[in-house]
Amino acid sequence: MSTKAHPDYGNTNGVKEWNLRLFVTDWTPRCVVAFKNLNRICEERLKDKCKIEVIDLLEKPEMARQEQIVAIPTLMKTSPKPEKIMIGDFSNEDRVLKALGFESPSRSSSKEV
Repeated sequence: MSTKAHPDYGNTNGVKEWNLRLFVTDWTPRCVVAFKNLNRICEERLKDKCKIEVIDLLEKPEMARQEQIVAIPTLMKTSPKPEKIMIGDFSNEDRVLKALGFESPSRSSSKEV
């Protein structure tokens, strides 16, 4: 029986790149916060394996229809599979990492104090 707080997502060290799409509208304050939080998570936790494509829906409104975006900011993980969609400011790092399917080795082992 597992005693981990999070499910085992497998070894994510083999993932070469995490491709993310962040849908925003004209860089509203909430979109700016979401981008900063997401960028921080990528830099600190996913290192050089994260690519964030920012799509401004005011410039490309057809993308909202094509991807069925109904709220802003929206984050879409396109790879690795399975695809996931998240909405919000991404301030809860654990929730974002879990939704991305990422679990670092430090999360599954005890921390040193």
